[in-house]
Amino acid sequence: MHMADPRTTLYKEVINLVSRLKAIAPHKLSGPKGLWENGMDIVDVVDIILAVEKRYNVVIPDEVPVYSIDDLVNYLQLSTAR
Repeated sequence: MHMADPRTTLYKEVINLVSRLKAIAPHKLSGPKGLWENGMDIVDVVDIILAVEKRYNVVIPDEVPVYSIDDLVNYLQLSTAR
């Protein structure tokens, strides 16, 4: 039996969450690409952070830089590893 890589699974979940929330095709939301590069503004980023916090039952502090999908996934991995 093949187990899925937890990071890959988390990455896909976050991509799908952002895609649904902001009506952007998942393939356009590459990990290192900045959220602003997809035409998002600060309000969009705050919406995404709030949705991720709710979905994963975490709090992302204001001082944590969130500029990309990779940033979100990295923070989620660190917070769930504790």
